[in-house]
Amino acid sequence: MRNIKYLAVHCTATAQTAKIEAIQNYWREHLGWTVPGYHFIIKADGALVNLLPIEKVSNGVKGFNSETINICYIGGIDQKGVPKDTRTLAQKETLLGVLKVLKNKFPTAIIQGHRDFPKVKKACPSFDAKKEYQNV
Repeated sequence: MRNIKYLAVHCTATAQTAKIEAIQNYWREHLGWTVPGYHFIIKADGALVNLLPIEKVSNGVKGFNSETINICYIGGIDQKGVPKDTRTLAQKETLLGVLKVLKNKFPTAIIQGHRDFPKVKKACPSFDAKKEYQNV
């Protein structure tokens, strides 16, 4: 098992209607990734989709992937493409639930947003995950 130090929260920076297949195609075709950006992705209806076993390394946070589990919700921008917390109630509930399960499994892991890692110049996940989940 990998030494998990972080549970990283992400947004796709897309509309909530974005399809997982389209996101995966973007990774392959535009970024050249052979593995997903996230271990888990949460649809607008709250459905949790596992894209990669947590034992494997995903592409969520450059320089930290070997020690991170990456969890993402679909959304994170407004209609003009400006970062905004667009999580539905269902997404919030699912995200909290998966973070609780993972924190139980990896009690020393730090929960934080993508934006909280060093040298990251993104608003992702478009809310303060570190603060919101500090008591998980």
